[in-house]
Amino acid sequence: MRDKIQAKILDSTYGPGDKLPKDDDIAIELGCARTTVQRAMRDLSDSGLVERRRKGGTHVRADPVTRATLDIPITRREVEQKGGIYGYQLVKQQMAETPLSVAANFGLQSPQLMLRIQAIHLANQRPYIFEDRWVSTLTVPEITQVDLAQESANEWLVRNRPYSRCDLRFYATKADSHYASMLNAELGEALFVMERTTWIGADPITSVKAVTMPGYQLLTQI
Repeated sequence: MRDKIQAKILDSTYGPGDKLPKDDDIAIELGCARTTVQRAMRDLSDSGLVERRRKGGTHVRADPVTRATLDIPITRREVEQKGGIYGYQLVKQQMAETPLSVAANFGLQSPQLMLRIQAIHLANQRPYIFEDRWVSTLTVPEITQVDLAQESANEWLVRNRPYSRCDLRFYATKADSHYASMLNAELGEALFVMERTTWIGADPITSVKAVTMPGYQLLTQI
């Protein structure tokens, strides 16, 4: 029952901020006991997908996947929570064929045409994270209508495209001339890299390589 309700959230039947039907109505629709729906809703609330309000009903969380440990953060919020002033610059966006490494991240047998987005997130007018992202326009066609010069793909996807699976990789790299230029780093300086790839079911959503400024620290709570 929990999975059926979650599937309706993941496929955007119920979008971020939407109010879900009453437990009684869901029980009738899905042919189960009301107590079963209540237990399913508690699980979804504990996982961070929905918010239960006394006398206010159940709503899909505005940021449904940012609550769990190591789930995808909104970079703007991360900067602001550290007391910084957030900024954002779109470097480039274009439809292109995925390189073999990105296709492999998605588990694809061959490259696909996807939207590539390169952008810099800023903290106090200084480079914070350089993001090189690929988005499947077959899975997320709406992304082509988003003004990515004004709204980051990071924030839009977190708010509008919950996922059912996420692969994470963390490693260090040395700044080459490209990353040194993007992040105001010295050549050869150590940089922290986060790679994330997400799917909805078997369908690819996005694969992003986020290279951080020198001295960046990732904090998570367990």
